[in-house]
Amino acid sequence: MHVAIIADGNGRWATSRGLPRSAGHRAGAKTLMPIVEAAPRLGVTKLTIYAFSTYNWRRPAAEIDTLMALFRNYLNDEQWLQAHQGIRLSTIGRRDRLPAGFAEEIARVEAATANGRVLHLRIALDYSAREAIASVLAAGPESGPASREQLGRRIAQSPNDDSSAPDVDLMIRTGGEKRLSDFLLWECAYAELAFLDVMWPDFTPACLDDALADYRRRERRFGGVAGTPANVAFADC
Repeated sequence: MHVAIIADGNGRWATSRGLPRSAGHRAGAKTLMPIVEAAPRLGVTKLTIYAFSTYNWRRPAAEIDTLMALFRNYLNDEQWLQAHQGIRLSTIGRRDRLPAGFAEEIARVEAATANGRVLHLRIALDYSAREAIASVLAAGPESGPASREQLGRRIAQSPNDDSSAPDVDLMIRTGGEKRLSDFLLWECAYAELAFLDVMWPDFTPACLDDALADYRRRERRFGGVAGTPANVAFADC
């Protein structure tokens, strides 16, 4: 099962408490590890987190520096990675605009965790779905016309992925906004969507469990005809 999360609301979480936005990003970084640890237990085998979009470069330089430092700390947490050897970690998005040396650090961690089979954790950094699709189309076919699955793998930037397709089953957005914000547009073509009011720093494994329970009650028809699905509301998490 592939779950994608737009981890939104860090800044608003902080400002509502009279704290600087950087405090919200630090709190949000702490949220990720419990979610990653709970995901396999809840039936998730692939988890994609929208951490930094192409459009986030418009933010103040100090905020960007904080975010990049947090990402690097996460990727270089050797103790945590060694304790969770079944996790495969990779990133999607552009790497040419990341701080000096960051792309090399990413490549090192990807190689070190390549054999993980419990969970494939993908972090979207400097990511834009439109840009990913446009770059594949601009490059043209590698060798003759590509199948839909081959095209999807190239758009997903995961040609060596271990699953048959990159499609998202459930897309969750925290923070109360109700839009995709240029995130995995190809992969979310038939995704179930969940928009939650909880801010990302307050998102817990129980919230993920609730979202998955709601997902499993839905009836996915993929354009076919079936009974009317139940209209199930989220419980507070």
